[in-house]
Amino acid sequence: MNRINQKLQEDKKLLSIYFTAGYPNINDTVSIIQDLEKSGVDMIEIGLPFSDPLADGPTIQASSTQALKNGMTTKILFDQLKDIRKTVNIPLIIMGYFNPILQYGVEAFCKQCQEIGIDGLIIPDLPVDVYHEDYKAIFEKYGLINVFLITPQTSEERIRYIDSISNGFIYMVSSASTTGAKEGFQDEQTTYFERIGNMNLKNPQIVGFGISNHQTFTQATQYAKGAIIGSAFVKHVSNEGVNTIDKFIQGILN
Repeated sequence: MNRINQKLQEDKKLLSIYFTAGYPNINDTVSIIQDLEKSGVDMIEIGLPFSDPLADGPTIQASSTQALKNGMTTKILFDQLKDIRKTVNIPLIIMGYFNPILQYGVEAFCKQCQEIGIDGLIIPDLPVDVYHEDYKAIFEKYGLINVFLITPQTSEERIRYIDSISNGFIYMVSSASTTGAKEGFQDEQTTYFERIGNMNLKNPQIVGFGISNHQTFTQATQYAKGAIIGSAFVKHVSNEGVNTIDKFIQGILN
């Protein structure tokens, strides 16, 4: 069974952390992953930096730009991760835009993911229909779960279609804006969380965008299986350094 599916079966609310590979320094990737697991994180999204990250807010955009300046590439990321399963057991997901994956070759990319122990992919700009028709068979051949995003604007018909072709979790974007930390959720977001929760989808939902502290983590996971923190973690690493990861995670969980 895929590690993502195993993790989703655990009787707890899940914390997933996003960070940009190659940031703050190009060789920080592996140690950040190891420290996150030791700190009690359930899943990790490894951001593949891209020059035009449309869905990302200023914090993640800046980290992506710096990672590219540091020299991060798809090949270097795969080289860095080649022995990751010797030390890390939790699910690892690569999150990135479709262009670098297409340039690398979709099947070659998926094969490499399988070889190093990546469990899934999140590709915000890969349309669900295109995935279903052209790439689903390739992803499944290499045991990869593809995670789709829904927003408050996604129609019920679309959500049910996404649910029908998914086999992991659905990434529930908390608002229609780009990524970024927020202090709390408004009534409209809570109503949206409730509405999706009441649809009784077969795939659990994990909330992302706007989660930055214990309060927003607790609010988001009231209606969902887990929550994803990206911008707030990247900001913490930028300001406090990579040696204080445990402090950040404990602040979210406790």
